[in-house]
Amino acid sequence: MKPNALDDAPLSGFHKRLAIYAAGGPFLDGYILSGIGVALVALSPELGVSSFMEGMLGAGALIGMLFGGAISGFLTDRFGRQVMYTLDLGLISVFSVLQFFVTEAWMLLVLRILLGAVVAADYPMASSLLTEFTPRRYRGPLLSMLVCMFFVGAAASYFVGDALVSSGPNGWRWFLLSSAIPALILLVLRLGTPESPRWLLSRGRKSDAQAVLFKVYGSGVSVSDIVVEGSGTTRARDLLRGGYLGRMAFVVIFYTCSNIPVFAIYAFGPKILAALGLGEANANVGSAVLSLLFLVGVVAALCVINRSGRRRMVIWGSLIAGLALLLMGVFPEAPTWILVAAFSTFAIFNGGPQVLTWVYPNELFPTEVRGTAVGLITAFTRVGSAVGVFLVPLALDHLGIGPTMLLAAAVLLVGCLASIRWAPETGGLGLDQASSIAPGIIPADRPGADEQSTRIR
Repeated sequence: MKPNALDDAPLSGFHKRLAIYAAGGPFLDGYILSGIGVALVALSPELGVSSFMEGMLGAGALIGMLFGGAISGFLTDRFGRQVMYTLDLGLISVFSVLQFFVTEAWMLLVLRILLGAVVAADYPMASSLLTEFTPRRYRGPLLSMLVCMFFVGAAASYFVGDALVSSGPNGWRWFLLSSAIPALILLVLRLGTPESPRWLLSRGRKSDAQAVLFKVYGSGVSVSDIVVEGSGTTRARDLLRGGYLGRMAFVVIFYTCSNIPVFAIYAFGPKILAALGLGEANANVGSAVLSLLFLVGVVAALCVINRSGRRRMVIWGSLIAGLALLLMGVFPEAPTWILVAAFSTFAIFNGGPQVLTWVYPNELFPTEVRGTAVGLITAFTRVGSAVGVFLVPLALDHLGIGPTMLLAAAVLLVGCLASIRWAPETGGLGLDQASSIAPGIIPADRPGADEQSTRIR
């Protein structure tokens, strides 16, 4: 094999299984996050939920992700990707079941925060593990596939939720409990997943890394074939200074701007569609269709990411999606077909920025701090997303649907401007190259360029 054995290995059944197991986390994220919008329709009258508490419940999982992402990323780099790879799924199952028994809105809010924390914990573990095993040719598409599963989970939550919530007085309780089922299935599937050999080498565990390589690739690969980014020199504190601070800033800005409209629409999709006059009775089904359109967008991005390049995709996707929301904001009472076309355009073209919210964080940081970086980015971006989701019902009540859509458009266009200025191109690079602070990766006049850290790691 070539010197960088993992980057240039052929795609195997192991890689495909690992991608499927890793995709379970985003599926649960989409299912759990989107489900609250469906459940609120029935639980709000029963529990006497105010607009303020609706916003808190919608943002609860995102608030939990703030804490879960920050802590779990560090633990992932300190103790390994595989250690808590299954434990978090058990916790998701427990918290999902407990939602069935709530009698007060504050009880549900606590559980939503806890659910968000454990869902966020899966991000750095699963994505780092997949990134560090996947060959460079397939890294972008497989990481993009994780985003696809978020939208599959979101669409599933609307279909399942619509059926369960309307089934009886406790329908919303059964629906919130239902996320325990895929979590338990995924827990069983993940048992026995090996630790990342890149991480093992970064911790000096050469013999353990060799054992994993032999198990996955056979006797033809040794630890000497692997280029380890950072060579043990990068620490968590480096993420908050120099070139890596610039990369953190860029990813957080574009990630937050891309996610705020998506999370807001998922948390309050039925309410937003009803406000646009697209049919309150069919709002849940309409939200599910919107999820499928998001899925079309990310699948399309997955198929072309290696050809289009990361930078071009994030810029044009943010721009066109923002303009679509701008159209809805300026003409909220436009004919239905125009609103549907605008919503479809937004959903499809935001697919590019969405897939890059998983690709960029995993490519731009070396093995020693990859989990920490992904965790911190997840935490930081959820602050903005949580604020955005919290403000949605208040904006709809006090400003109306038009200004609310204009604010969402402005957020996406800020992400576009940040990408024009700072987005790097990492397509086709090995992890050692993509995660290095080098002028060839991020131009010297952009965040990430550090004249004192230009060596290839």
